[in-house]
Amino acid sequence: MTPTERRASASLGGIFALRMLGLFLVLPVFALEARRYPGGEDPLLLGLAMGIYGLTQGLLQLPFGMASDRFGRKRVIVLGLIVFALGSFWAAAATDLTHLLLGRSLQGAGAVSAAVTAMLADLTRDEVRTRAMAWLGSSIALMFALSLVVAPVLTVWIGFSGLFWLTGALALLGVGVVIWWAPSAPPALLSAPGQERGRLADVLAHADLMRLNIGVFVLHAVQLAMWVAVPSLLLQSGLNKSLHWQLYLPVVVLSLLFLGVVFAMERRGHLKKMFLLSIGLIVVVQLGLLVQSLGTPSLGGLAVLLLVFFCGFNALEAALPSLASLIAPRAMRGAALGVYNTLQSLGFFVGGLVGGWVVKSWGSPALFLSCGVAMLLWLLLALPMQNPVRGVPLVQT
Repeated sequence: MTPTERRASASLGGIFALRMLGLFLVLPVFALEARRYPGGEDPLLLGLAMGIYGLTQGLLQLPFGMASDRFGRKRVIVLGLIVFALGSFWAAAATDLTHLLLGRSLQGAGAVSAAVTAMLADLTRDEVRTRAMAWLGSSIALMFALSLVVAPVLTVWIGFSGLFWLTGALALLGVGVVIWWAPSAPPALLSAPGQERGRLADVLAHADLMRLNIGVFVLHAVQLAMWVAVPSLLLQSGLNKSLHWQLYLPVVVLSLLFLGVVFAMERRGHLKKMFLLSIGLIVVVQLGLLVQSLGTPSLGGLAVLLLVFFCGFNALEAALPSLASLIAPRAMRGAALGVYNTLQSLGFFVGGLVGGWVVKSWGSPALFLSCGVAMLLWLLLALPMQNPVRGVPLVQT
């Protein structure tokens, strides 16, 4: 990478990680702490307050992505971070569950992911883009693991509302990062007056892009749904709840080594093969979790399965946005990544909602079977996808 590419990856990766931290940080303690608010005794309202972030974020990713095509990436990212900060402060000051729900929804309205990924794609060459996108993708797994470790401790130190004050302050810090540290897009990539922009219909009609969009929805629905049942399996295996982080953190860190395989395959032009392999790994993991849930779970077996899951998950998180940016013509990159991030966020929302319903109605084995079938269907859908060539977008009509 050039110095500019490294700077872009570090600064934009930090902003993306902050967005995911805002989603994950409160999740380990939300169900317990939010019950203390007036209205917290309503399970439906409690679940909605927890998941509304993903819903509003999903609905606004596309408008933010398209706006970044028209008005510039930095302006849209700064606006989104300010909205995110305002939502954090609103949630921090909430005195009942309704106001907490409104704060969480406003947090999600700061939907900067599409603009961030489009800006990183603008600032990196095709041959290093997967490496750059890995900073963004791996941040999801890292922030999830970090939240499991630090959220209970921070809640004791600064309280539940303090988590939101902290998140809001970090968002404002992110504004400074965008303005003063993140590189600006090269002049050749800025919108010219009257320049034709890709339409939403063009994105929706692009077969390979839609394969990726459906895939990212399935991936994140499965990721969140899994964690409705995985903590219970760990408890059944004998690992105390307070020690779960001692398993999550090592497997996430070790799984990052698999990204070296991703980069090597990408350099050799085998990005599609690595992509399909990673989907297959997650299918195998779901089948393994199904077997574990039918008997007495083994802690060693669960550790291996989670390690394999994060290897596949991190690889896909690196490959998916890179593939989307390679496939999409530059003029519609913001819109294409807007659709991509919309379905990513909606996957979080649907995964948590449906995962809880499946476990409640039919139990954990049904959940892992459903997740395995969903991933297998995505694998079959992805098989016809073309392997992108660096610098040559796959324009379809």
